[in-house]
Amino acid sequence: MKVELVTTLKRQATKILSELHASKEPVLITEHGQPSAYLLDVEDYEFMQKRIAILEGIARGEKAISDNRVVSHDFAKDKMNKWL
Repeated sequence: MKVELVTTLKRQATKILSELHASKEPVLITEHGQPSAYLLDVEDYEFMQKRIAILEGIARGEKAISDNRVVSHDFAKDKMNKWL
């Protein structure tokens, strides 16, 4: 992973963004020697957000199962047919 100082980002933003788009490699931005932010390509960020949403849905489903908040397949199918 590429690491850049925040001052370098300020001075060379166009170059850093160009390299980011070409390599698709995230850039860690540091301030005073400490990690401050990650710079990501838009497509990579959107892909990660979609993946997180899917994983959150799976986690909600697993929680529903553990809480015994489930219905049979036939019941769910009948209820869905009423909506359609």
